[in-house]
Parts: sequence; structure tokens; C-alpha cells
Amino acid sequence: MDYLFFLLILLPLLALSGWASAKVNSAYAAFDKVENSSHMTGYDTAVRLLQRHGVTGISVGRVKGRLTDHYNPAKNLVNLSVSTYGSSSVAAVAVAAHEIGHVMQKEKGYLPYKIRTALVPIANLGSRIALPLILAGILLDIFLFAATGSSAGQWMMIAGIILYSASTLFMLVTLPVEFNASARAKKMLVEEGILREEELPGAKKVLNAAAMTYVASLLISLVYFLRYLLIVLSFVGRGRDN
Repeated sequence: MDYLFFLLILLPLLALSGWASAKVNSAYAAFDKVENSSHMTGYDTAVRLLQRHGVTGISVGRVKGRLTDHYNPAKNLVNLSVSTYGSSSVAAVAVAAHEIGHVMQKEKGYLPYKIRTALVPIANLGSRIALPLILAGILLDIFLFAATGSSAGQWMMIAGIILYSASTLFMLVTLPVEFNASARAKKMLVEEGILREEELPGAKKVLNAAAMTYVASLLISLVYFLRYLLIVLSFVGRGRDN
């Protein structure tokens, strides 16, 4: 019954995630056909925004794929996807400005960005080993606790939950970071004359659709976290009862 309840919650969230991904692709496809009034490409947009805000030491590169755009603070590199780099569409400049929004967050010391950056190592570790650690702890507890009463397996499960919670926290902090980068992008695009006010709704649709994918990912992560937490607590509670 517990697993059925878990599925009843998870399946709609998976559907939401699929819908959000489809929405991003459809919004980008629609406004990738609309050329912006300034005729600036994604690359032009990124370079101008960096220059106008006095940011130096940041390179703008190109990577394969579509919507694979990202900012790499370790390498001081803004990577724009092929679909963004040379395109002068409303969608392309919106995505490029969003990545520069992340650059500006680092430059201005935006607190959620700093927290997310600090969480990256432990979040990466948690995403790789949290679940194996929980499963190993369960197996160890089943066999070892019954034979010796040792709680080593329970401690492994608790460690796994802590690591998984770091990944969930990372996704939680990502939300304000992404929304803020989009807000910065929309403001910069209009202030620099890259988009007119009447073109801004198109950029908003692309950026808002992208933000929904992060919301869906967070909700799914929260559901899994609660599922794993309840499982671990059931083993820990059993040990205390005994």
C-alpha cells in the first residue's frame, strides 16, 4: 500500500516533468522562428551584456546540441548551444541573456548562487552514491542486525539519506537562482535595446517554460527523498523497538 501511494504521487509528477520538457521545446521552437528587432545573435548578446556590465575574463564558446547552454564558473566560460550561438531569434537572445544572468549573479555575490555553488561537490557525490549506500545499509541491517544486533547498516542508511538530502537541497536552491537569472535576463535585454517591450513576452515564455523543468525536478526529488526517509526510519524504529 505504501508503494502504491508512492506511485500515485510520483506518476503525476513524472507527467509534469515530461510536459515541462515538451513546453520548453515547443516555446523555443516557436520563438526561434521570430527574429529579434536588433538582429543580434546569441553570441552578440552575450558579448554585449558582458561588456556593458564591465565583466572581463569571461569567454563565450559554442557547444553541440540544442538547449545545452550553460555557464561554467570554474572555467570562466559561457557555453552557448549551436541553436543559440549564431541565431538572431527572440528565443536565442533570451537563452543567451539568461546565462549572462548567472555570470552577473557570481559577480554581484548573489547569496543563493553562492550557496548552490558550495553545494555542488556534495550534491554530485550524493546523486552518485546515496541510493547504493541506502540499499547496502538495508541489506547489511537485515543480515547483520538479526545476527549480532549491530546498527552499522542503519548508520549507512542514515549517511545515504543525508547525502540524498544534499542533492534535494541543491535543487531547492536552484529555483531562486534560475528565476533570478531569468529576471536579470529580461531586464538586460530591454535596457540594452536587444529586445523591444513587445518582444519580451516571447522571451518570457521561453524562460518561464525552462523554469518549470526545475520545479518538476525538485518535486520528484522531494518525493523520492521522503520515500527513502520513511524506509530508513522504519528500520531505525525497528532497531529501537527491539
